[in-house]
Amino acid sequence: MNLGKILYVDDDKLLTSTFTTLMKVEGFKDVVVYNNPLEAVEYLKNESPDLIISDFLMPEMNGLEFLRKAKSLYPETSMILLTAYADKENAIKTINEIGVYKYIEKPWDNDDLIMNIKNGIERSHLLADLREKISELEAAKAQLTEYSQKLEDMVAERTKELTLANKKLSGIINYCADGIIIIDAKGNIEQVNPACENMIGLSSETIKKMKIQEIAYTDNPKLNKQSKSSIKNTILGLSCDNSEFLLRDLYIRNAINEDYTPVEINFASLTNEYSDSEKFVGVIRNCSVQKETERLRDDFIATLTHDLRTPLLAAIQALKFFLDGSLGELNEQQKVLLSTMLQSNEDLLGLVNALLEVYRFESGKLNLCKTVFNIKDLVTQCYDELEPLSKNKNITFNLHCDIDDELLIDADRAEIKRVITNLCGNALNYTNKGGTIEIFVKAQNGDLIFSVADNGNGIPKEDMPHLFKRFSQGTSKKRSTGTGLGLYLSRQIIEAHGGKIWVESKVNKGSEFSFVLTNVVAKSRV
Repeated sequence: MNLGKILYVDDDKLLTSTFTTLMKVEGFKDVVVYNNPLEAVEYLKNESPDLIISDFLMPEMNGLEFLRKAKSLYPETSMILLTAYADKENAIKTINEIGVYKYIEKPWDNDDLIMNIKNGIERSHLLADLREKISELEAAKAQLTEYSQKLEDMVAERTKELTLANKKLSGIINYCADGIIIIDAKGNIEQVNPACENMIGLSSETIKKMKIQEIAYTDNPKLNKQSKSSIKNTILGLSCDNSEFLLRDLYIRNAINEDYTPVEINFASLTNEYSDSEKFVGVIRNCSVQKETERLRDDFIATLTHDLRTPLLAAIQALKFFLDGSLGELNEQQKVLLSTMLQSNEDLLGLVNALLEVYRFESGKLNLCKTVFNIKDLVTQCYDELEPLSKNKNITFNLHCDIDDELLIDADRAEIKRVITNLCGNALNYTNKGGTIEIFVKAQNGDLIFSVADNGNGIPKEDMPHLFKRFSQGTSKKRSTGTGLGLYLSRQIIEAHGGKIWVESKVNKGSEFSFVLTNVVAKSRV
């Protein structure tokens, strides 16, 4: 085992020979000796010993000068100075000036010399390892500094990009013509943009203390005072299963002028894996222009349909004159042809009247003419008028009036009759021959509940949401030949009374249409 490389310099050849022999005995195999310090300096230029031992007094170059040169070449190598007793002061000077590891007085003690040599070599190794570790740490520090600088540059660049993106986003939000609002799942308003402030007529700080249902409504209270309702339940219902949803036909109340702006709000969820609270961002779009366009269109249709009534009535009356013989006798073929024409014109007049009724309800120009009347008499009248149709189709037509014979309600009699006739008529149209239709009427806690159930073909689930919309005709599998306005107009009438209309249906099992009028019972005799 190589214990280390030793360089020994001494002008006394007897001592260098003795030292070499001692080293071999102790197991040191790599020992180099020089009697001339100049030659030793040349050796050090190419070789790196683990320990340098030098005599102090030597010709041409003393030990102080030699060790100083050796120290400049190998600062971590341990050095031992050999000196006579008289040179002790110079040895101490050498230790202080150069940093010599040890000095040993001549003649040396072999055991002491061997121990110092081993300690010196170990010290050199430790210093070399330490220097290597320091170099590694310095390299790592330099690399870390480089990485840190790169990271700072990346952060600065990313911060610059984010700042620019944030400025763009802020510009879009602040100067967007549409209102932008952020709410939580309970409807609490957390943030709005300037456009939203202008719509509501309040400052951002004031709005953030409010709830969405305090500023947004599902209808215009000025036009429909009986159904002023907020959108709270609508939002809570939709947000349970949807990350995005669009709410149409809403109105935003302006606190300054008490006006209601028609809007639609597109909500999207802001919830992510880093947030437990559910939040929604909504884009509020002003639909005033669109509503005005729709109003102009509806006014045009209303004017057109109204103007159609006069020629239609004239044509119907003329056809009746022909058919009743006022203008002369007709043969059978002429009567059939003119009867068909009469029926077509009456159907067209019915469509015109239905369009006018729809327009009046939607525009708020039709006021309900409420009176107190006997509801059982009205239902019975509708039943009697429709019963012949049920007999023609061999349909069992039953009426169940679970109400007092003199129960009175406060409502528009003509409009309620229109709804009852429409629901029962639809049941007759969509029930096959040999089927059954059941009509149920009952009063409960001041409310009137009406239902008509059939065992017809039923309504597919995908068609259910469209039944009460304009021009909805039957289902996707079976279309009717009607106007498609009956159920829509029925919904308008019931909602104008502050009530609710709905349908329950299963395919091949039948359907049940129902409506409820709340707080309409005016008088009941036990």
